[in-house]
Amino acid sequence: MELPPLNALKAFEAAARLASLTNASREINVTHSAVSQQVKQLEEWLGQRVFKRVGRGIALTPAGQEFYEAVSTALRMISISTGRLKRRPGGSRLSVGCIASIATRWLVPAVHDFLSKHPDIDMRVEYAHAQETFDVHKHDVLITLSRADSEACRFARLFSRMNKPVASAHYVKHKPDILHSHALEGADLLHDESLNGWAQWFEKAGMKRVKPLRGPIYQDFNLLTGAIMAGHGVALCPIQVFRREIANGDLVVLSEIATLEDQGYYLLRADDAGPAVDAFTHWFRRICASEDDGPNA
Repeated sequence: MELPPLNALKAFEAAARLASLTNASREINVTHSAVSQQVKQLEEWLGQRVFKRVGRGIALTPAGQEFYEAVSTALRMISISTGRLKRRPGGSRLSVGCIASIATRWLVPAVHDFLSKHPDIDMRVEYAHAQETFDVHKHDVLITLSRADSEACRFARLFSRMNKPVASAHYVKHKPDILHSHALEGADLLHDESLNGWAQWFEKAGMKRVKPLRGPIYQDFNLLTGAIMAGHGVALCPIQVFRREIANGDLVVLSEIATLEDQGYYLLRADDAGPAVDAFTHWFRRICASEDDGPNA
């Protein structure tokens, strides 16, 4: 086969897709100069230009556009085939992307149990964003807030996201009035990413606050959890995710009024995943023991 240098193809594909040598260098983790040299090497090998200058940027020439369509299709097929091979029977690698709240409270504390039952599986756990969508080329399993949006991707509901006001037993002990009706209007409020969660809760509870919402805002849910457990105030939390802390008395539910009842936490995986994914899926669903699962994964 007559093939150009593979590193040059990789640099060309990234630069063409991103329309930028600088962005391509960042994506493939090499210097701008290295990408420029690889593109130049490819043009010399082909005997014609694949890029032209447009202002301070670059654009594909007609020949470059034709070549890019072939190269991007070929690399995509290689990527898909690689993912499928990794998931075939006998494969022992498992990549799990998981949002922080579930990773720290449910996955990481129990993962030793899974590995002891499946010592042949090499597992990689990574943080995932809350709205991240499933990508078979990135993870074998994704645990997040979003459901599957593809027929080739299966999902299982792990927890309800139903939020209720909670506080630590320490906070309640020192402020017992917080248990009385409407006492939350004067509570020390803790916020997850914005003030919107508490604004929605007070609206649903029919409580019209005279003073504006105040209190610290935590960008990361684990930081918010630390503040709750330290007794700094009251927060809206998914009570299923915190059911252990509630059951043993570390956290106290202060109201039965809830928000986000129709939302949940989901496990997503490819429809044709291999035995490692099947084993992890069945194991983690048992760990979470959700009572209102979606379609079987």
